Amino acid sequence: MQRSSPHRGLLDETDLDIAAALHIAPRVPTAALAELLGIPTSTASRRLARLQQERLLRTVGRYAWQLITSSNPFELWITSAPGQSRDVLAQLLTIPDIQFAMHASGPADIYAHLYPLRGSDSEQLLAERIPSIPGVRAVDSRMILEPAKVGQSWRFQRLSPEQTAALEEHVTPVTEAPLQDLEQLSELELLAMRELGANARVSAAEVARKLDTSPSTAARAIRMLLQTGAVFPRVEIQPELLGFPLNAVVSIDARPSGLQQVLASLTDHPNVRLLSTVTGDTPISLYAVFAGPEDLARFVREDLGGREEVRAASSVVALRLKRRYWIDREDHLLGAQVPDVVRR
Repeated sequence: MQRSSPHRGLLDETDLDIAAALHIAPRVPTAALAELLGIPTSTASRRLARLQQERLLRTVGRYAWQLITSSNPFELWITSAPGQSRDVLAQLLTIPDIQFAMHASGPADIYAHLYPLRGSDSEQLLAERIPSIPGVRAVDSRMILEPAKVGQSWRFQRLSPEQTAALEEHVTPVTEAPLQDLEQLSELELLAMRELGANARVSAAEVARKLDTSPSTAARAIRMLLQTGAVFPRVEIQPELLGFPLNAVVSIDARPSGLQQVLASLTDHPNVRLLSTVTGDTPISLYAVFAGPEDLARFVREDLGGREEVRAASSVVALRLKRRYWIDREDHLLGAQVPDVVRR
């Protein structure tokens, strides 16, 4: 039997439309958002403010990880001593390099993503600090070699094709060469990058006031950061609020000659949020959201089982999501954002 999320009722139809629209165009002006959804601007403004104030939704900026890290990220599968997983996870979350963390079913009871930040030593984190957390019995680390799909690419599919196309016109395209290093940024541009990371809907006027500069200078900095892909606006909201209470990590063993075909077939899958090639004996890893166990079973049986390139697949489900994209979680509520992720 399919079970609905106990938190789904916290958002009504208008709230869900706003969430769906912001997944497509996180920086769409409120007046344009209202027009596209057929609601008064005052309603859109009030609803969006409520969602943010009640910690149900937040628009943030995803940083190009090559700019803020000292090495490729890692998947971590952590096994704790019996009864110690909550304490282990609490200690793990004190490490700012932990970008994602959840309690998981299966042989390992914690699944996490480690993004070694600039100034951090990935070897020290993987070989010393994390294994020495009291209660940790084993750590299986797998380098994320290449992402095929990242979180801000996922869409809450609810709006019409016409609404989607109109919203896409409010997305700033990446048209400039990507930055290679944070040293290319001025101090003001670096501060503007942090402002966008905390609030992707921040206006040039707001940035200008905070950084004591002119609106035109702030607008140029924001435009450069978006057009180079240094910052990608994204929406953060717990999946259960959108009707996806079951989150799963799936490891896929595919023939080397068929890796590209499997990745291509999953990139646009509506349930898949993250998709990567990783080291280890299962070279594909994905994180996906589902309406319930039946949907996950169908995904494994049909979407994966129906492909001859797939030799085997294993899955674990999230018991509790505690951090995603450096934002801590309290059940369905968004908590504090890890500070100082962007380091010169």
